[in-house]
Amino acid sequence: MASVPAVSLIVPTFNEAGNIDELLDGVCAALPAEWDVEVLFVDDSTDDTPEVIEKAAVRCPMPVSVLHRDEPEGGLGGAVVAGIARTSAPWIVVMDADLQHPPRLLPELVEAGERAGAELVVASRYADGGSRGGLDGGYRMAVSGVSTAVTKALFPRLLRGVSDPMSGFFAIRREAIERAGREDGAGQDGGLRPLGYKILLELAVRCRPRGVAEVPYEFGERFAGESKSTVREGLRFLRHLAELRSSDKRARMVAFGLIGVSGFVPNLLALWALTGATSLHYAVAEVLANQLGVLWNFVLLDFLVYRSAKQGHWAGRLLGFAALSNADLLARIPLMMVLVEQAGIGPVPATVVSLVVVFLARFLLVDTLIYRRRGAAARQEQAVARTAAAREARGERAA
Repeated sequence: MASVPAVSLIVPTFNEAGNIDELLDGVCAALPAEWDVEVLFVDDSTDDTPEVIEKAAVRCPMPVSVLHRDEPEGGLGGAVVAGIARTSAPWIVVMDADLQHPPRLLPELVEAGERAGAELVVASRYADGGSRGGLDGGYRMAVSGVSTAVTKALFPRLLRGVSDPMSGFFAIRREAIERAGREDGAGQDGGLRPLGYKILLELAVRCRPRGVAEVPYEFGERFAGESKSTVREGLRFLRHLAELRSSDKRARMVAFGLIGVSGFVPNLLALWALTGATSLHYAVAEVLANQLGVLWNFVLLDFLVYRSAKQGHWAGRLLGFAALSNADLLARIPLMMVLVEQAGIGPVPATVVSLVVVFLARFLLVDTLIYRRRGAAARQEQAVARTAAAREARGERAA
């Protein structure tokens, strides 16, 4: 006899009061009575959405609760992560409250995962039989299509089998999230760091679920209220893409190298100016010119590559980065002197060769000592705090 699924349905909301009654009626009608289901609305609203939910919950056969966040950290994605921390069922289902995601598909998502043994099931607008007709106008359709294509191009391996990585309607096994958390040392939330409303992308990339299934669906029209898709959210999405892409060490190394190459320009220009306009020895001139390249590299790396891993004050990070970057002079200057004095190479090309030689060692030291280790420790502390809060919240509900 098949086991009865246990499901935590998480619905993030922001000013969705006009949709709640219709949504809960659809959810109650769709979910089989024998299933063990809990519904959690994670609410960032400034209207009376929480009160509307509490009134509507009275007529539902399953437990319905509201977690209202005074500080909407991480946007819609952060709301989903907060919901994951406060629920406990093996299956987590996420859907929007605007009824563009049809509630009747809720059991089909979980059943598809059970049949396929998949850890992630995506309701897809791009699978055979799906449609994105509910998108408002050609502009939003074009933006959705381009965003999907760019995202899949950036993560071809991790998103294999996911035709709609921008979907907000999906089911994921809790084990996939907890396993990612154990491997990353980040706790039960898998070290998730969502930014904006594309939480599925965050889960697929960071948690790497084993097995993916899809269920086609027709993206409906919004029942009530206004769309939360704005230019600001679009910019947050692009930033999220950059942060996810740089979460892979190989990608960070490539970005580190490209930024390092760009740092050659201020470094070499300063070296050329100092050796041409002053009587400084080329070795002393290189030490001084190196500082401009160090500052250039730090600003770009700190803002673009390690934006989500930053800890402490920027001055402390700059001092650490400068110390490591200047420490490689102990290797570079002797090498450069050998190339200049023994091989007859000019100061500028000798500097280029020495910079390339020490690149890998510098990347590993900066990546480990200044950013990633501190970031991992901070994430682990935050995960412990979130886990404690989740246990306390579950205990309060049980009581």
